[in-house]
Amino acid sequence: MSEYATVQKSALKLKGVGDISAGKKKKKNKESKHRMEQVVTSQSDEEVKTKKVYLDKRTPAQIAFDKMQEKRQMERILNKASKTHKHRVEDFNRHLDNLTEHYDIPKVSWTK
Repeated sequence: MSEYATVQKSALKLKGVGDISAGKKKKKNKESKHRMEQVVTSQSDEEVKTKKVYLDKRTPAQIAFDKMQEKRQMERILNKASKTHKHRVEDFNRHLDNLTEHYDIPKVSWTK
């Protein structure tokens, strides 16, 4: 029992939970509020400036590439939207009929 003599037997104390910590609140200084307002206004001013100054730094080849990508994507979407499920199933079945049946076991003849 001497091993357990030094153990504390009080309740577990958690930060932010309980009667003692619920009543305490930090006081904010007027200076800290003023600083926060300055930071917020300076950030909003910077956002407005960056929106006005945005330049497209892509090369003409990159711009053309992006336009072609968008065009091809629109063609794919329109192509997929034009077929119904029934047409897709029929096309898939036609494709499967055209495939070679490589998984079939070939016939073996003992005479040859």
